[in-house]
This record gives sequence, C-alpha cells and structure tokens, in this order.
Amino acid sequence: MRSPKNSIWNDLDWITIGLYFLLVILGWLNIYSAVFNEEQQHGFHFGTRYGKQLIWIGAAFLIIVIALVVDSKFYSSFAYIIYGLSILLLIAVLIVGTRINGAKSWLVIGSIQFQPAEFTKIATALAMAKYLSHYSLKPEKFKTLLVFFAIIGIPTLFILLQNDTGSALVFFIFILVFYREGMPSVYMLFGLLAVALFVLAMLFENYIIIIILEILALLAFYILYRRQNETLIAALIVGISSVLVWLVITYFMPDASITLLLLLALFFSSLFFVYILFKNKLNGGFIILAVLFSSIFYAYSVDYFFDNVLDGYQQRRIKVLLGIQSDPYGAGYNVNQSMIAIGSGGPIGKGYLLGTQTKFKFVPEQSTDFIFCTVGEEWGFVGSAIVLGLFLALLMRIIIMAERQKSKFSRIYGYCVASILFFHVAINVGMTIGLAPVIGIPLPFFSYGGSSLWGFTFLLFIFVKLDSNRTQLIT
Repeated sequence: MRSPKNSIWNDLDWITIGLYFLLVILGWLNIYSAVFNEEQQHGFHFGTRYGKQLIWIGAAFLIIVIALVVDSKFYSSFAYIIYGLSILLLIAVLIVGTRINGAKSWLVIGSIQFQPAEFTKIATALAMAKYLSHYSLKPEKFKTLLVFFAIIGIPTLFILLQNDTGSALVFFIFILVFYREGMPSVYMLFGLLAVALFVLAMLFENYIIIIILEILALLAFYILYRRQNETLIAALIVGISSVLVWLVITYFMPDASITLLLLLALFFSSLFFVYILFKNKLNGGFIILAVLFSSIFYAYSVDYFFDNVLDGYQQRRIKVLLGIQSDPYGAGYNVNQSMIAIGSGGPIGKGYLLGTQTKFKFVPEQSTDFIFCTVGEEWGFVGSAIVLGLFLALLMRIIIMAERQKSKFSRIYGYCVASILFFHVAINVGMTIGLAPVIGIPLPFFSYGGSSLWGFTFLLFIFVKLDSNRTQLIT
C-alpha cells in the first residue's frame, strides 16, 4: 500500500500534464472563436459546439482518472485483448455503423456518437509495445517485419473499408517506432522509396518511371560491385534491346505504346544480365533485379489504387496538391481559403474573435479539420509559432519520458504516443497551409469532437501512468 508521501500523484510528470491542459484550454478558446455567435456570447450554451466541447472536456477528466487509477501492469497484460476488442468494434462499424461526411466510421448509441478508429490507435499502440518488447524478439528477422505489418495492417484495412483514409494512414507512423527499436535501415529506405515512387507515378507517365528505375538499378549495381565494364555492358544491352524491340514491334504493332516497348526491352535485356550475374557469381545483382521489377509492378499498382480505392474527392485533392490539376473552387477551395485566412493574420493576428475569414465562414470545417486557420488568422505568426512550440514541447517531453523508462514496454508505448501526435500535428497543419493532402484528421486537443479529445487524452495519460512507475519492470 502506498504511503501519502509515495502517492501516485507525487510521481506524475506534471510538465506533461500542464502542457496537456494548456493545449486543451487553447483548443476550446479557438473552437469558441470559430463558431462564435454574438447572440450566444457566453460559453455555457450547451447547444453550441463550444458548449458541447466543454462537456467532452469534463468527461475527459473522468478518462484521466481512469487511466491513472488502473494498474500499469493491466495495460501490458491485456494489450492483445484490448487490441482484439478494438478490431471487433471496427467490424461492428462496418455492420451497424453510421455514415457521416462520407465515412461509415461512427457508432451511434442514442445521442452519443463515437469513432472507434480513435481508440483503435491506443489499442494498436499497446499491442505494438507488447510485441516489440518481447525479450526474444529479433528486429532484423523478416518474420518480425511480417508480424509488425499484420498488427498495423488489420486495423488499417478495416478503417479503409469504412472510407476513412485519413485515420487509416495514421497507423503507418508506427514504422518510426519499429525503426527506433532496431528495424534494419534498409526497410526504412524501401519505405521512403515507396513514397517517392508513389509521387513519381502520379506525376509522370509509366515509361518515364521505367527509364528512371533502370538507371537507378544500373547505378546500384555499379555502387555495389564497382565493376565498370559489367555496368557498361549491362547498359549497352538495355540500349540495344530497346532498339531491336522497337524495330520489331513497330513493324508488327505500329500502335504499340512506348511503355510496352520498354517493358519488352527490359525483359530481354534482363536475360542477358542474368547470364552476366551467373558467370561472375554476383548474387547481389539478382536482388537488384527483383527490386527493379517489384518497383515497376508497384508503380503500376499506384494507378489501380488511385483509381479504384480512393474516392473522387480524395483523388482531386491529391492532384491539386501535386499541381496536376487546378481546382480553386472545388477540391482546392478549402486549402486556398485556409491559406488566405492564415496569411491575413500577419505577424500578430487580427485579435481574438476578430477573424473575418472565420466569422464569415469562408473556410469549411473550421472548428474541426481546419481549426488551425483560426489560430493563424486571429493570433498571427507569433500565436501560431507559440501553439506549434507547445506541441513540440509536448513531443520532446514524451520522448524524454520514454527514454527514462526501465521497462521496454513503457518506452515503446511512449514512442507510439509521440509518433501518433506528431503525425496528426504535422499533417493537420500541413493541410491548412497546402503542404499535405486534405485527408481529414484532427489537430490533437484543438479540433472539435469528443472521440478525438477522449482518444488523445486516454492515449497520453496511459503513458503518464506508465511513467509514474518508470522504475518498475513492466512486462
């Protein structure tokens, strides 16, 4: 039994708690300003969004108490069970969920609406911490990578089926946690290449992608073996094969595409390249070939994913972001108005409750996804920098707390918390200033909504509880 001197309240990290409450208060003030109505000037009109947010903030106190009262070992012992229950909730959403704003991601019980995806982030973080903290785990093993992607892939799939792409993308940020725990750098490199290839596939025709990949493959071969003659021979074979295939195909199939010509040329030249590899016993070259053809297949799959998985409005938003399409009054309207609002704030802003872009509702969803517009317009660059500074301070504090944990489970969970918060802040703010696609994810502690606030609160205070027992070994 704890003595009063050793009470849990003495072991809590009050810097983190203080930053949390400061962000929640600032968030409520901005929600109040975003939906301010002169006919309802007081903040306790519970029919308004700022009134409802006050109720949810009050309920968040109960969540904090629950998170702190529960024994730390409970979160580790029941991590997989909590994860399984969260998956069942996602399945329930697909069956009996309610569609709101195009996404069937809400469960409605009476007058209460909540989004299970927000709580699945917590469950996945716990499951990830439990799995990666296992004493016999070997991060470099391919089996570990498969299990890791299974843990994040299952909820991602169900959330994608709910048509909530933004929430689904959050789960990929756990790759940073795995990297911190020893994931080989080559996996991270492949991940970055996949992102780059996705963007290139959106910007250029497939035949240009094939040429780029061929050049990169030849460079990789040269860097790996430093064999100038073999590299030049391989490049020459690719060139000769391309010419021969072009002559033959254009004679029999004059309407054939350039992409088909390059693929056939690559196939025939690869046969000669395989001969060189066998002759010189250069086994690493086969890996380069495998990556080359896998990358080409991936580039083609981007088109399928873009055309058949993403909704029309999501396609338009990505095209506008990449400069492929200009749509200032359609898909690009929100971002354009958002940047106008933030830019009009100037160095110190127009003043609290004085934002004209906000008052005249030029920016849709300004109390939820685009709440940062209110910060930029009314508080200006200085106010925006202070808010971002507070988020940065919270993230840095969480990382410091994570590194001081004796328990590997607690440390990994702390990095999961930091990664989730970082992704939400970076993408949400990026959306408002045109640096990220509009995928509809909230700004932690600022955006209007009970599910969001409760989810982030529970996520953070579970770690605050774990940190209060930082000298204990939790398995």
